[in-house]
Amino acid sequence: MLEIGAGRGLLTAELARWAADVRAVELDPLLATGLRKRFADVGNVLVVEGDALSQPLPAEPFRIVSNLPFHITGAMLRRLSRDPALALTRADLIVEAGAARKRARSRPSTLQSVLWAPWYELSVTRQVPASWFEPPPSVGAAVLVLRKRARPLLPTADRSSFARFVTRCFGPSGRTVRIALRHGLTPRQFRRAAGELGFRREALARDLDASQWVALYLLSRELKPRRD
Repeated sequence: MLEIGAGRGLLTAELARWAADVRAVELDPLLATGLRKRFADVGNVLVVEGDALSQPLPAEPFRIVSNLPFHITGAMLRRLSRDPALALTRADLIVEAGAARKRARSRPSTLQSVLWAPWYELSVTRQVPASWFEPPPSVGAAVLVLRKRARPLLPTADRSSFARFVTRCFGPSGRTVRIALRHGLTPRQFRRAAGELGFRREALARDLDASQWVALYLLSRELKPRRD
């Protein structure tokens, strides 16, 4: 079990009760020292002082349960989802409520959520009121859950090519899928793809959900442009 931003160890203590091994990462030297003292006699807790964004991640299958510092939410999520071969099986993360909803929604989609979707499922499981924190933040939080798919939608080897495809298609804000694919599919092929996958011909990139993007990626690889 990996905990990011262990702070004073409130969550760490709960994790130590039911997890065989807990690695508690804390950036602040004073807090890390306090954690070592608090858990000195707890054999299944290892306190690691350092930046969670650069600390090595476990090579064996692992889970994360963390009250994630709000300011590193985006960077940490990108790190966790960058490599589909990562041994992460599940992450339960307390993050800012708006960020949790944005990451988990299917539409309007975001580039980052689409890039994760072939290998991870994201959902919001509960709300966490600001009053539950000390000191309380200015906004509420939520539990964002990442689960690695038992059956990925794409092979791990497709990670880079899928990322290039989707990144090009999202492009500038307001860009339509038709314009993004004008050099990859003929008009007839695009009309066929839109009909088969169930999206409007003038749909914006954000109008397609992750499953449609995966299907469009696979279809675009099969179709060869030809003159109408």
